[in-house]
This record gives sequence, C-alpha cells and structure tokens, in this order.
Amino acid sequence: MAIARLSGGPLDGQVLPLDPSVDDALIVPYGEGQIIYHRDGALANTGESDGPTEARFVFVEATEDINPNPDGRDD
Repeated sequence: MAIARLSGGPLDGQVLPLDPSVDDALIVPYGEGQIIYHRDGALANTGESDGPTEARFVFVEATEDINPNPDGRDD
C-alpha cells in the first residue's frame, strides 16, 4: 500500500492511503467543493523493507472558498 503525504492547504500534514490509479493529481472533497493537490517529486521508500511507498503532494487550489468568513462577521 502506498501513502500520500499532503503539504500545504487545509490538509497540510495529513497522510492518506494512495489509490494505485492516482497519477499526478489528487482531488479530494472538502466542504461544498474539492481541493486539488499535485504530486511533487518521485516516489520514496520503494524498497521491500523501508516502509510504505510514499508520494508527496502539494496544495494547488480549492474549487470553493476554504474559509470565506472565518470570524463570523458580515462585512
């Protein structure tokens, strides 16, 4: 099993199972929209005894505002 390490955006620091069909972009639901991460670099830990294979993904964009009104005010 491979894992995706997410960097930046609202899921920064999260580790998710990585489906083998995922290539260069990881799109996940978030609130009413989706957030998009792109692979950054080659796979790590691809040997038999060095842990799960890892791919680093960096935040690119969100399809909706992530936190459009953080303080609850209507300015």
